[in-house]
Parts: sequence; structure tokens; C-alpha cells
Amino acid sequence: MSYKLTINIPESAFSVTRQKPDDFAREILHSAVVKWYEQGKVSQSKAAEICDMSREEFMNLLIKYEVAPIQISPDELSNELYQ
Repeated sequence: MSYKLTINIPESAFSVTRQKPDDFAREILHSAVVKWYEQGKVSQSKAAEICDMSREEFMNLLIKYEVAPIQISPDELSNELYQ
């Protein structure tokens, strides 16, 4: 099941980004999901599902947005290494 969300975007936004409305909407979705991943709110697999793409495609999206594909703090890494 999926839901369709409607948001009002000023028409001037499309001229700034030079994108068609569908491309603009997809970029908004991708930006939001990448940010949720960066904040630890969603896993890679859930993020890929939300974006309707493979996990590999989502990892490439992370590279595009300059977000590390591995989200682990130095403390968490240390705990993993020394347990």
C-alpha cells in the first residue's frame, strides 16, 4: 500500500532547480530519506524501500548526497572492536 501526499510548492522553485515537477518531487523524497538515514531513523534497506530502489542504488544516492554509507559512532565502533 502507498499513500499520495500533496504539498504546495511555489512555482518559482521549479525554475530555481531547473527541474520538472516529478523530478523535483523525487528529489525531495530522496533528500528526506537520505537525511533520515543519516540521523539513524531508517536502515539502508528501509530507506531503499521508501525510495523504491535497490539497496545498491540507495548507497549510490548516499554517495551523491555525500553521506557515509556506514553510520556508526566512534564509541560504537570501539565497543564492537573490543568486545
